[in-house]
Amino acid sequence: MRSTVCNIAISVASILLISACSSVYDKHVQWQAVAPDAFPIIHGVGSAPISLQKSTNETQRMLMAIKASKIAAYLEPAEQVYGQQVNSQTTMADMLIENQQLASSVQGVIKGAKVVKSYPVGDTYTTELQLDFKDVYEIYQASLNRKEIKSVQYF
Repeated sequence: MRSTVCNIAISVASILLISACSSVYDKHVQWQAVAPDAFPIIHGVGSAPISLQKSTNETQRMLMAIKASKIAAYLEPAEQVYGQQVNSQTTMADMLIENQQLASSVQGVIKGAKVVKSYPVGDTYTTELQLDFKDVYEIYQASLNRKEIKSVQYF
């Protein structure tokens, strides 16, 4: 019995000693980003009426419509990248629909989109955007906070 207890104590001590020494073999792993095989290109089109812009000056209405059409063009890539949240509410009384509401929202950050074309069509100003995911990939790679090993100490 005593020899069994001694063998168990020696085994436990050996395991503790081995596990304590394993910290010498800790290692630092440096990861490298892997670029995808293909990068999709997403397009967005936005339009805004010129005559309905709130200004008495014709040039200012044109500039406001240009800006509004550009902002509207960003909506399509944002919807495709981040999706669209849809909320719905229906109220019934006496088995008849009294009120029905539907709302949607999109939220996200689009980096790297480029204006391809911006032009008037009658009383509407239209802007076409292009979002190339190769550019987005390069932007995120450039903004990564890369670090190199200065020194390693083992205790």
